[in-house]
Amino acid sequence: MDSIETIKPSEFVDLLLHVAPVRPVLVLGQPGIGKSALVEQFATDVGLPCVSLLGSQLAPEDLMGVPRIHEDGTSAFCPPRMIARADPYCLFCDELNGASQDVQRSMYSLIHEQRIGEYRMPAGSVVIAAGNRAQDAAIVRGMSSALVNRMVVVGLRADAGEWLAWAVARGLHPWILEYIRERPDHLTAPPPKSPGPFSTPRSWHALSDALLSYGDEPPERIATILAHGLLTPEHASNFGGFVKRARNRHSVARLLKGETHWPTGPADGDLLHYLAQGLRVHLSRELPPAAASVGPAHRHLAHTAKGLIRDLAALNFEVAQAAIAGSDSASLPDWFLTEIVRDLPRLVKA
Repeated sequence: MDSIETIKPSEFVDLLLHVAPVRPVLVLGQPGIGKSALVEQFATDVGLPCVSLLGSQLAPEDLMGVPRIHEDGTSAFCPPRMIARADPYCLFCDELNGASQDVQRSMYSLIHEQRIGEYRMPAGSVVIAAGNRAQDAAIVRGMSSALVNRMVVVGLRADAGEWLAWAVARGLHPWILEYIRERPDHLTAPPPKSPGPFSTPRSWHALSDALLSYGDEPPERIATILAHGLLTPEHASNFGGFVKRARNRHSVARLLKGETHWPTGPADGDLLHYLAQGLRVHLSRELPPAAASVGPAHRHLAHTAKGLIRDLAALNFEVAQAAIAGSDSASLPDWFLTEIVRDLPRLVKA
């Protein structure tokens, strides 16, 4: 199926909205580019519950169920409850081309006729399947022409611009956002011939989660170790150099030392927000909870921080507000907030 056309995620969701209600769809693409997430998004958009079956882990009886003998001596197969539903739903057959031939044969009528044994899916239900490509070193078995011919087959490719918009909305780590803006070609990479990490939207998302777990400023060495554990080696090495450059250019420590200023570039909004949150986390850790415990070093830190917050308010008022009253567990000491109220009344009032 090398000749199939490939589409972007937004085009795929639009195609599902139009085609899935009338014909089953099979989407093929590299692992980790969001096939499953897009199908779940489609189901949510149309108000259908999504039932996912993983083809590579199914046995035929998982679909057909077991036979039940009726009082008249006849028997009928009873599909499992997760399939035999009374209300319309979206049936998602993931890794369809990773299923055994017996399982694929069990899916013929389910995919083509929305029927299995005597059970028929409720009107308004849809069937969508997904699979990996043979060249991606994933679990892929041959599919019969009869099964393929029952579906509309499309290919899915990752799109850096669309992924970045999604990543910004999800609050991924600013280093990830800035790096992919610089190197959109590093969003994906072919899987290696021998098992090992490789770059996909899923692995970049995982790297963001790991970096965020370290708080305001993950250590450079940790960032490099994490990158090599999730990304294509070349991309991981480049990301390690990028982190070193980003830390040297902008960090909470350098802001407090006066060695740098708040970023002001048009594409620096995510980094600005991240640094502001990092400042609040730093202050919550370094400033004592009680005013009686404040020493000269704490007083100097508080004075410097208030100056930074004042500069931040002039640059982006909303981000400065969030730096003071964030919703996470990194709360500022009451005595410091009292000084903010006294010295920056306009910011607190707003």
